[in-house]
Amino acid sequence: MVYIQGHSVPQANHEVLHELIAARNELAQIMGYRSYAEFIVMPNMASSPEVVKSFLLEMSKMIKPKADEEFEAIKNFKRKSCGQKYVHLEPWDEAYYTAMMKSSAYNLDACVVASYFPLGQCIEGLKMLAESLFGVTFHSVPLAPGESWHPDVLKLSLQHPEEGEMGYLYLDLYSRAGKYTGCANFAIKGGRRLSETEYQLPDYQHFSGTRVALDFAETPSNLFEYYAWDYRVLRRFAKHYLTGEIIPEKLVKSMQGARDMFAATELQRQIFYALVDQTLFGERLGQTRDTSSIVADMKRQHTSWNHVEGTHWHIRFSHFINYGAEQSGASYDDCSFIHVGYYSYLYAKCFAATIWQKLCQEDPLSLTTGTTLRTKILQHGGAKEPADMLNDLVGDGILRYCNGGIVPDITSFSDEVKLMEDKQEQILL
Repeated sequence: MVYIQGHSVPQANHEVLHELIAARNELAQIMGYRSYAEFIVMPNMASSPEVVKSFLLEMSKMIKPKADEEFEAIKNFKRKSCGQKYVHLEPWDEAYYTAMMKSSAYNLDACVVASYFPLGQCIEGLKMLAESLFGVTFHSVPLAPGESWHPDVLKLSLQHPEEGEMGYLYLDLYSRAGKYTGCANFAIKGGRRLSETEYQLPDYQHFSGTRVALDFAETPSNLFEYYAWDYRVLRRFAKHYLTGEIIPEKLVKSMQGARDMFAATELQRQIFYALVDQTLFGERLGQTRDTSSIVADMKRQHTSWNHVEGTHWHIRFSHFINYGAEQSGASYDDCSFIHVGYYSYLYAKCFAATIWQKLCQEDPLSLTTGTTLRTKILQHGGAKEPADMLNDLVGDGILRYCNGGIVPDITSFSDEVKLMEDKQEQILL
């Protein structure tokens, strides 16, 4: 009942979505494009919706056998739990039974995990990572009167031993009423040269940070997720908030196992979301108002799960509205809402897997590794073509040219998935 109710309201959003599709289609045609998807994708690495679609279908085909295996494993677990020979697996079963299976396999307690990650230690981990990789240090800076928008805000200055002060970071980490609910970063003030002798920190205004091609922007964050799961990194800062005990390696391995247990199911979901995104704002949708039937058919085709009649999850999917505005060469205050870039999450996963395996995995906290990342990728922002930077970083085997566009090479990511498959087979058997 909760699942159906939560995925069938608000009904008014059907008309809102239809108007959004129509308005974006009109905008694209005014600009000389066949679809809004083409308008958004063309300036990026993929270059066309056709290239995006072929990449997503390739990923979908690759992940389907493993996702189907995970589906059957969940179904078998439900059968045993219910004591029935024949059971149907419904979408609302997924979260319930996968949580039970993870708990049974790894005996994880979220409160125990959290006890090793107090906020102060996490900030120390950020400082350690920056110093180990890039030779830079964060220093707490007092806030001037009126500088902060809330008393909880922390200000850090980034210092380099040779280059001096490089910029500032404001951390606003606590939840509160009225605060933006998502996890995000926002550029407050870009860098620029004011005169021959004066420079406004931190970097070049329209090329710095995440002001890069949409389908490249998520790559650094996905790469650094590997650091957040690597025990060699965690043992440097993850300590119990009362005893100071370093997080046990056995606990980290259990966390990693639980994370990977249904990785194919989650990846299949992300591919499905990206395909829906491309379809709703693509050329072939035309003037149809029945987006629910389109989404239902696509779910049956591209996932292992049933569609529940009468539900319309897509009318609550906020990524259709605002994803990518801060990443597509613009900031929130100087760009209209942009989307049709959900596929960029998957591009990033593939690029990051290759970079991690080829450059970072052997010695992740090496200054040499960090210097390479900085000089060949991070310091350029949007001032260099992403493909040139990626090839310069790791050489061959990170991307492919496809029908006039660029797609990630999925070899490293595929190998990673197969490794997880081997581990899961042992668990489920």
